[in-house]
Amino acid sequence: MERQGAMAAIEGQITWVYCDDLDTTSAFYADALGLTLWRDAGMARIFRTAPGAFIGVCRAFEDRVVNPAGGMITLLTDDVDGWYDRLKSRGVPLRGAPQEMAEFGIYSFFCEDPNGYVIEVQAFLDT
Repeated sequence: MERQGAMAAIEGQITWVYCDDLDTTSAFYADALGLTLWRDAGMARIFRTAPGAFIGVCRAFEDRVVNPAGGMITLLTDDVDGWYDRLKSRGVPLRGAPQEMAEFGIYSFFCEDPNGYVIEVQAFLDT
């Protein structure tokens, strides 16, 4: 494990979303987004988006509630239009066609998972 000063380096990250229907939500991330299931812990499943990066899906419990307001998952790709066509053909709720957002230097579109969490599919314009 590489060290940064006295601390071990961070080697990855998981963004968690909570749901009432784990199977439907997991199917979205596996089938619509094509993500690989990395770990199944029963009431939580973790999908790999890139080396060291994951989306965790967990059944809501106690103070872990379904609350998509204020957050967003952004997935980076060189083929925004291809992803738009894929998700549209699978009936994923889309928030409009891909658009260039010059003020951010990106080209992207937004969709929603089965719980209303916003997912942005994005490419940087300068790469």
